[in-house]
Amino acid sequence: LEFRRVLFRSAKVMREFGKGELHSGSKKGPLVKSRKQAIAIAMSEAGMTMPKKKPAKSTKKSPKKGMK
Repeated sequence: LEFRRVLFRSAKVMREFGKGELHSGSKKGPLVKSRKQAIAIAMSEAGMTMPKKKPAKSTKKSPKKGMK
């Protein structure tokens, strides 16, 4: 059932993109021209977005010797 919902949503978005009616954001936003962006919108609407990665921990740099 979950897979069906994903297919339906992505097919709907790609159909809009093919017709040139897909907007980024709301209907007032600019038209989507990139196929990759259309796929990203389809995945987002279907709830298939990837979880955000945590940023790598940065180590504190020690000051160089001889510089004050």
